[in-house]
Amino acid sequence: MATETDLSEYIIAPDPGAARLTRAVEGVDQNGEVSRISVVEERPLTIFLNSQEIVTAMTIGDYPEYLALGFLRNQGMLRPDDQITRVDYDDDLETVVVRTARETSYEDKLKKKTRTSGCAVGTVFGDMMEGLEGVRLPQVQVRTSWLYDLAAKINRTPSLYLQAGAIHGTVLCRESRPLVYMEDVGRHNAVDKIAGWMLSEGETAGNKILYTTGRLTSEMVIKTAMMGIPVLASRSGFTAWGVEIAREVGLTLIGRMRGQRFVCLSGEDRLLRDVDPATVPVEDRKHRRKSADGR
Repeated sequence: MATETDLSEYIIAPDPGAARLTRAVEGVDQNGEVSRISVVEERPLTIFLNSQEIVTAMTIGDYPEYLALGFLRNQGMLRPDDQITRVDYDDDLETVVVRTARETSYEDKLKKKTRTSGCAVGTVFGDMMEGLEGVRLPQVQVRTSWLYDLAAKINRTPSLYLQAGAIHGTVLCRESRPLVYMEDVGRHNAVDKIAGWMLSEGETAGNKILYTTGRLTSEMVIKTAMMGIPVLASRSGFTAWGVEIAREVGLTLIGRMRGQRFVCLSGEDRLLRDVDPATVPVEDRKHRRKSADGR
């Protein structure tokens, strides 16, 4: 079982001690005593596609290039065959400009929006569903031993969540190995960072598992399917529309992964139950996230 300091399997792991990601603030606790705690920072990041301003996202500020690439790709603004000529990040102006060989213009559809850090974030376009037309994901087998191993490793990985809370995590995995772990104040940002990394590195999707700490909503399912990832797992629960879309596109959807338990609501026939749940260690309380208590 992974320990709290074992990061050898990761290509990118969280860096909770990184400068600018958190800030120490003082408050007063229930006993009237001064309490000093670490809180997550939020800062705006404005994303441009060529000369057009697309969106301002509230983010913790790490991996801005990946966030921009992933957001544009998941919104359908970057096509699979687009040639990306440059990605320029300006820290002072808090902007990322993604440049493509193809001329782009989304003025007919696009209205300037600020993407909030809340969970109820909307998409820039109301027609993400159009991107799913004809999508059928590869029907890959998933070993339950992989799921249990991933949950144990990810829960014990040092992270901003464990240090400061108020943040979501998303992890790209292959079998039982966690590869890239991204965090952000909005779970959609964390997924977009994963998508941006995959696009930048030319990483294949058909043999991957996406693990998230957030709810399995319709938008999370759509993003995963559009990325070509066939398995989506979470500690949290489902929405009915998310389940419906997962079944339509052939996405294996697994939620409520807590210790020995999980629920599969799409793709159950692709699960290979190769481990007895009774042999899986019960989740240590100190590693439980808020979602484990249903909050």
